[in-house]
Amino acid sequence: MEQFCLETLAIRAGYERTHEQENSEAIFPTSSYVYDSAQQAADRFSGEVPGNVYSRFTNPTVRTFENKLALLEGGEACVATASGMAAILACFMGTLTAGDHLVSSASIFGTTKVLFNKYLKKFGIEISFVPQTDYQAWSNAIQPNTKALFLETPSNPLTEIADIARLSKLARQQGALLVVDNCFCTPIFQQPLKQGADIVIHSATKFLDGQGRCLGGAIVGSEATVGEEIRGVIRTAGPSMSPFNAWVFIKGLETLALRMEAHSIRAQQLAEWLSEHPAVERVFYPGLASHPQYDLAQQQQRAAGALLSFRVKGGRQQAWSVIDSTKMLSITANLGDVKTSITHPASTTHSRVDPVEREAAGITENLVRISVGLEGIEDIKQDLARGLNNLRS
Repeated sequence: MEQFCLETLAIRAGYERTHEQENSEAIFPTSSYVYDSAQQAADRFSGEVPGNVYSRFTNPTVRTFENKLALLEGGEACVATASGMAAILACFMGTLTAGDHLVSSASIFGTTKVLFNKYLKKFGIEISFVPQTDYQAWSNAIQPNTKALFLETPSNPLTEIADIARLSKLARQQGALLVVDNCFCTPIFQQPLKQGADIVIHSATKFLDGQGRCLGGAIVGSEATVGEEIRGVIRTAGPSMSPFNAWVFIKGLETLALRMEAHSIRAQQLAEWLSEHPAVERVFYPGLASHPQYDLAQQQQRAAGALLSFRVKGGRQQAWSVIDSTKMLSITANLGDVKTSITHPASTTHSRVDPVEREAAGITENLVRISVGLEGIEDIKQDLARGLNNLRS
C-alpha cells in the first residue's frame, strides 16, 4: 500500500480482515493463543514459524497499529509500548550497553532527562546534554564511545527546531544512531527517517490518540534494530501495549491528518494573537517569522503544529494568574488532545529538572505552555484574554 498518500495509509493500511469480514478493525483481548499441535507450538516459540505466541509481544490488534505507524513514518518495523517513556527506555535498552555514550539535546521532556540521569547512568551509560540548536556543541560532545544522539524536534516546551539532516551526517560520521522524538509533529507534518534519522519515537498518548484516552508509545526504524533488538526488549522485559489501547490508537490514526491540520491552523492564529498582546513578553511557535528556526521549520515540517508557549510579563505569580483565570481550557500537563490544555512547565513537566539547568534551558517561571485543541479559536482567545487583560490592567 506504499503507493497511497498518508491520509489513505492511516485509514486503510496495516490490517487483514478476519473470516468475519468486518469493516472496522477487530480487537483481540487475549493473553495467549492455542496451537494445532505440540510441533506448531514449538515452531512458534522458536521463531522458526511466524505467528502469535503470547500477547506480551505478539497480538493482532497491536500489530495492526504497529504496521500502520511504520508505513506512515516510512520505516521497516514498529514496536508498540505501554507508554512514551517505555518507548524511550526500550529504545536505549535495545541499542546501548554499559560503557556507551549518549548525546542528548538539553531541550527534552523533564521526565526523559530524569530517566537518562537517574536510571541509564545507573547501568553504565554516559550522558552528555547539549543545546538543541548548537551544532558545534553536538560535534564537540561526540566521544569514541558515542553510540546514539537523541532529540525532540520541535522541543517541549520552547518549540526549538533542530536540523535532522545535519545531525544525521554527524551521527553517521561517528557510526552512531540518530533517534528523533516525533511526538509533536507526527508523521503527518514530519518524517524524520526520510531526513536521515535511524529511529523515530512516539508517545502515542498525545496526538496519535488525539483525545486523551489511553497511554502508549511506539518505536519505528529498521527491521534489524527495531524489529529485532528493541522488540527483544519488549518480549523479555514486557512494557507492552494493551490490545484495547492499540485499537484506540488505530481509530485515532484514521483522523490524524484532519486533526493535525486543524490543530495547526488554530495554533497559528493563537500565536499571532498572543504576539500582539501587551501582557505577553514573547511567543515561541515555529509558524511565526520571529521564531529563531522559522526557515528551517518551513523546510523540514509540513506545518508548525499545535504546541506553543509564551512568556508573560512578570514571574510565576503572573503566569499562574493567567492559568487560573481560564474557565474553559484544561489545566493539565498532558497535550495532543482535542481539548486545549494549558500548563506551567517549570512547576509541572520540568519540575524535577535542576532549577539551574531549567533556567538555562529557557524554561523560566513566567513561561506558559499551550497545546491548542479543536475548540473555536475565538473561544480559546477569550478564555486566555481574561487573565492576560488583568495583567495588563
